[in-house]
Amino acid sequence: MFAKLCHASYRFGSGTRFWLGRHFTRAGLIVLAGVALTASRFDTNLSVGYQAFTLLASILIISLIAARWGRGRFELHRALPRMGSVGAPLRYELRLKNLSRREFRDLTLWEQLSDPRPSLSEFISSPEPGEEKRPIPDRYSGFYRWRWLVNRKRMAAVPEQPLARLAGGENLALSMQILPRKRGWLRFQGLAIGCPDLFGLFRSLAWIPANDSILILPKRYALPPLAMPGARKYQLGGIAMAASVGESDEFVALRDFRPGDPLRRIHWRSWAKSGKPIVKEYQDEYFVRHALILDTFCEHAYSDMFEEAVAIAASFACALQTQDSLLDLLFAGPKAYCFTIGRGLAHTEQLLEILAAIEPCRDQPFARLHELAITHSPLVSGIVIILMSWDEARQRLVQQLHQLRIPLRVLMLQEPGANAPLDPGPLRDEPESFLVLPLDKIAEKLAALT
Repeated sequence: MFAKLCHASYRFGSGTRFWLGRHFTRAGLIVLAGVALTASRFDTNLSVGYQAFTLLASILIISLIAARWGRGRFELHRALPRMGSVGAPLRYELRLKNLSRREFRDLTLWEQLSDPRPSLSEFISSPEPGEEKRPIPDRYSGFYRWRWLVNRKRMAAVPEQPLARLAGGENLALSMQILPRKRGWLRFQGLAIGCPDLFGLFRSLAWIPANDSILILPKRYALPPLAMPGARKYQLGGIAMAASVGESDEFVALRDFRPGDPLRRIHWRSWAKSGKPIVKEYQDEYFVRHALILDTFCEHAYSDMFEEAVAIAASFACALQTQDSLLDLLFAGPKAYCFTIGRGLAHTEQLLEILAAIEPCRDQPFARLHELAITHSPLVSGIVIILMSWDEARQRLVQQLHQLRIPLRVLMLQEPGANAPLDPGPLRDEPESFLVLPLDKIAEKLAALT
């Protein structure tokens, strides 16, 4: 009950603060504060503060009444790009039409995104990192947890857009910009237009519903050119393995039929033209294929370490050259997944879209990813593993892959300020293949990769 009361009070308080910030200008907030201050000392016998209260309250009431008739009617069209990226300003065009004959001045525009306030279940089940170190009153009240959750769920920073003038019937094109802060789907719910009153104290809001969405890709780090280890391997089924079942080698040419050739390889059109049996000739495919294994097993729904792991995976997906090779992304969710890009199967952009929507796996055992990696290992030339923990289960996976003599590169994320260095464990004989990445030094460490 206490958690419900705290959640309700924080939700009401943040909603009230949001409403005041949208409807009152800075001058209006000063007048509102003056009304509250003079009202607290309302004594006609001891002070003349009541005169200031009467004046300020009268001005404010007139502004509130006048604002009811100051709201306009508008039409909106938003032209969004197909996708954006975390940390990169997102620019797009907004077309706004004034449907009335009245001219408006000093308008303020706000894009309305999805509500970042956490639900009661999220508030109860998602502790702030390091919350156990806070004083007991802070832990029980959950104020800092609320503030942290709101910050984590806020998808983008949305500045207000001033508009000096909009004539009656005018159709105006505006260049808008927001800053995505989180990967995933950024959803627009509409546009709020603030129309100020005559005194410039209070704004009446015209709400234009306009639902749009854009996919925000993960943050990427700059990586140097990477020479991934590993030799070419035979791929059963060749490139067609992604679209067919069984053996499907690469087509090379047509040739005359030889005794022993399977009938399914006969090219019937060529036989009809030449009058003799012609068959299709294939050759086995050998090419380089790497695996990128992402550890998605995380205890909490919102984790900075998990977001950094996804960003590192996206960075490797962009850095590895896949024109003449394949790259497999392996991770676990409700089930084990393997997505392949390169050599015409799919593009890096599609892999980034998958990483943009990936979520932590909180209800499955790590053995699911272990099984997928071992089953997939005979096909790959080398493996990059991104881990968030170095427990026994993860060391066992690295040890098995190492025993299979597959070139490995293990990237181990670590909280900043860790005292003892991590033991490479199964990779003690190859310490250069085990890279520890403190969360506050990821860019620096990745830039030094060779």
